[in-house]
Amino acid sequence: MIEVYTDAACNGDPGMSAAGIIIKNNQQIEAHQFSLGIWTNHEAEFHAIIRALDLCKDKYPGQIISVRSDSKIAVDTLDNQHTKNEKFLPLLQKVLELEKKFSYVFYKWIPEKQNKNADKLAKDCLQAAQSPDQP
Repeated sequence: MIEVYTDAACNGDPGMSAAGIIIKNNQQIEAHQFSLGIWTNHEAEFHAIIRALDLCKDKYPGQIISVRSDSKIAVDTLDNQHTKNEKFLPLLQKVLELEKKFSYVFYKWIPEKQNKNADKLAKDCLQAAQSPDQP
């Protein structure tokens, strides 16, 4: 089973956003961070999960994926495979499409304190993207 921890950070709501992703496969740990563009904080959480599944689809096809997030809205939406929020619908559809690459994907809500590494990656990426020192 592949453990995937995701988090997003936003500067404003909506605002510039970034994702932090930790992928654990036995003793191997990968860390990734991505600028996501301008999203609300909830949309950014979905985009972080999409990026994580996209990373895993080529490297771990057919595997069981456990996605852990501190976003209750994202986890509940993905668990139920349903949303009434029009903005979340295309994001849900993208996740459902990516899920087909794996034997099973499940989502688990975790408290923020258990998601510190992904949170730090997202915040660091967001800060670096907004730094005037960047070329």
